[in-house]
Amino acid sequence: MDRMAMGLSGLCLAHCVASAVFVAFLASAGGILVDHRIHETGLLLAIALGAVALGRGIWSHGFMMPSAVGALGLGVMAGALTMPHDSAEVVFTIVGVLIVALGHDLNRRAEI
Repeated sequence: MDRMAMGLSGLCLAHCVASAVFVAFLASAGGILVDHRIHETGLLLAIALGAVALGRGIWSHGFMMPSAVGALGLGVMAGALTMPHDSAEVVFTIVGVLIVALGHDLNRRAEI
């Protein structure tokens, strides 16, 4: 589960970078990629996958830190959704994604 969640984080990161590039160069394609429904759906998927994977980690190894780190990243990602579409939103989303990925990596390593 953690590897799958880390993969989702990587896809989110690629989406954020691609969206910024497309918005800068192709306004018509950028409109589709920056639609809030895509971001809201991705965040809901990240929250669901994070709850299962990180919650399962607490159950199996008993460490809370990976879940706390993952929750912080999800919070940063959710906060980015409240921002206007500009470079600050992209930066906050990318930072949030990287923090979530770190939480999943810590969770995966704690189970080894």
